[in-house]
Amino acid sequence: MADIKHFDEAQALRRAMDLFWRRGYDGTSLQDLVDELGISRSSLYSTFGDKDELFRAALEHYCRVEAGPRHELLQRPGSVLDAIRDLLADIAAAPTIHPDRRGCLVVNAAMERVPGDPETAAAVAAQLGRFESALLDAVRRGQRDGELDPGQDARSVARFVVTLVQGMRVVGKAAADPAMLEDVVGVALGAIRRVS
Repeated sequence: MADIKHFDEAQALRRAMDLFWRRGYDGTSLQDLVDELGISRSSLYSTFGDKDELFRAALEHYCRVEAGPRHELLQRPGSVLDAIRDLLADIAAAPTIHPDRRGCLVVNAAMERVPGDPETAAAVAAQLGRFESALLDAVRRGQRDGELDPGQDARSVARFVVTLVQGMRVVGKAAADPAMLEDVVGVALGAIRRVS
């Protein structure tokens, strides 16, 4: 007779994501995961594999549920400059939203697991690539619509914003000063908008 799972796999993955996000990979033991998910070790292994596999599944889940909506924000109709402003303002507000200074799981994974874990390195690179692609499309649209400086290379602008966001995540985690990050947002928008 097949073993019947008595837990919600999606909820368990969300809880694992949250635990890794708060504590990091090294700060989360297998027992911590068992306790947080409320499942046995055997259920954890049979469902998610080992700790490394669960971490990467949690990271991919984070990319879908936390980062994915930011990509959608960049695709919304209307002003691209407003969309980029909203995205950056959301990043600037993160220390207030998460006072535990959890930062960004993608950045945390890069700082903690790369370059020693090639699979996590590939997952981080893929996420940054998706973000750059979403930004590139938005920047090109903003240049075409006359909002963003058409004299700047669109890919370079997209890469600038990707790098800026990751830096804001690190500073927000370390300093947790939204006012400091709001200053950065203003300078960044001034650097990419079209000057009449």
